Amino acid sequence: MESPVKHSKGAVTESEKVQAEPSTVIVADARFYSESMITAKTSYLGCTAEDTFRDNSISSKNTSNSSSDDLEKGAGPIVIHHHELEDFDGEPTARERRHCSTQPAMISDGPPGHTVGLPVKRNGRIWRGLRYNLFSVYQRLFSVCLIANMATLVVLLAQNRQETPWGPDRTHVATAAAANVLAAFLIRQEHVINALYAIFCATPWWLPLRVRRVIAKFYHFGGVHSGCAVSATVWFSFFTALITKDFASGNYNQPGVVAIAHVLLALLLSICVFAIPKFRMVNHNTFEAVHRFAGWIAVGLFWVLILLVSKAASDMPGADSLGIKVVKSPAFWLVMAVTFLTILPWLRLRKVVAFPEKLSNHAIRIHFKYMKMGPILGLRISDNPLKEWHAFASIPAADGQSFSLIVSDAGDWTKKQIGDPGHAYWVRGIPITGMLRMAIVFRRIIMVTTGSGIGPVLSMLVSHPMPCRLLWSTPDPEKTYGENIMESVCKVDPDAMIINTRVSGRPDMVALAYHLYVQSNAEAVFCISNASLTRKVVYGLESRGVPAYGPIWDS
Repeated sequence: MESPVKHSKGAVTESEKVQAEPSTVIVADARFYSESMITAKTSYLGCTAEDTFRDNSISSKNTSNSSSDDLEKGAGPIVIHHHELEDFDGEPTARERRHCSTQPAMISDGPPGHTVGLPVKRNGRIWRGLRYNLFSVYQRLFSVCLIANMATLVVLLAQNRQETPWGPDRTHVATAAAANVLAAFLIRQEHVINALYAIFCATPWWLPLRVRRVIAKFYHFGGVHSGCAVSATVWFSFFTALITKDFASGNYNQPGVVAIAHVLLALLLSICVFAIPKFRMVNHNTFEAVHRFAGWIAVGLFWVLILLVSKAASDMPGADSLGIKVVKSPAFWLVMAVTFLTILPWLRLRKVVAFPEKLSNHAIRIHFKYMKMGPILGLRISDNPLKEWHAFASIPAADGQSFSLIVSDAGDWTKKQIGDPGHAYWVRGIPITGMLRMAIVFRRIIMVTTGSGIGPVLSMLVSHPMPCRLLWSTPDPEKTYGENIMESVCKVDPDAMIINTRVSGRPDMVALAYHLYVQSNAEAVFCISNASLTRKVVYGLESRGVPAYGPIWDS
């Protein structure tokens, strides 16, 4: 069978060069596809990484070069005729919905020699750093949760400053801690996540782009999880301080309650410390173990604490019985809900048969046939369920009854699976909707990815075809990922820009993404790559006014 992928070479004839090197680019189809971007016509692209974007000789009144302090190199601008590149707010045409073509996907030896120049970044460097880093959507959600809790605490202290013993009712403080723990658990629960994605992804296209681009940031909901978790720790620290003070002054003779509270506080603090981003990224296995086992022990100690506190209250003259005290406690019901959410995913723990397909020494594709996979869903698999879990995007099969995952060499565990693939893996819970699902709130998008990031991209575009241009930069794509993956890429975008970095080196992904964004009149850019490049692309585009999205690695 002939491969669907053709390679462009560096050597070209003079006649080809005349066609391939226009001084101006005319966008042939303003709605989405552009004849000028079919990589087959740019066979002169065999340039090295050092030569990329050197041609700055063409001026443009429509675009401008990047400022000298840009993190990314600017691309030399070209003259773009915008007479057909008007805004389009209607429904996608039949051509936009076409995702198969007889045209072969092309692997170029380098990026285009001429691209749309990057505009200057907006606002000053300090404001950009605050706006897109310190005050990101994730940080804003975290801050809202934490500030709301601290404001509530201050109000309670003000209202009860004359009480004896000093401070608010201890049970109210414990209830606030338990409520925040429940909120932190809920926002990470698979059914809740999938339901929220379904709600936010129902955003209609007729809403202004400025509204949809904000809604698409929903996947930063991890800020609520961390904000509530830290708030719970603060509330419980205050509770522990109050009962310790009462115990020291002789007003609360319950040493067991005080001891359990201190142990529980230590566990909550350890969970927060090990979840600090820099530590979590470097020691992810440790973070995962502490999060899981310390969390389980903490839930158990919450139950012990509730029983001890209720027992102490029931021993007072004229008090209700222990059972009545327990069921009347708000913390009892809150912790019961937390316990249910903790156990629920493990009720679906099972080992399923896998069918590994080795693509190369760098990647493997694992097929599963135990269930039908819905659109844009991720799955966590493990060969040791108590040790570590790894999440991958699922790619639905053409038969609609099976799916596969792409695993590339990104660490000890993935390297082990490539070298000695298993024929069965543990799974638990239900598949979770991925952040790429938010792409459907836009009419037309650009997908930027590197390496095995093609897996999540195909997961989205195969299960939910939509007008999209694809930029994929990876070493030896055919050799590494195989013919089937290349065929899938060809189907989702017949004009995909695939760059073999083994030949050209790493291109300027910000410049290329912006080039495709302008040329195809897209509404947003999604980037799936490693953490460093994803942040660079998202920041590089957002700081220039382009709606850009990428994973945030908050778990």
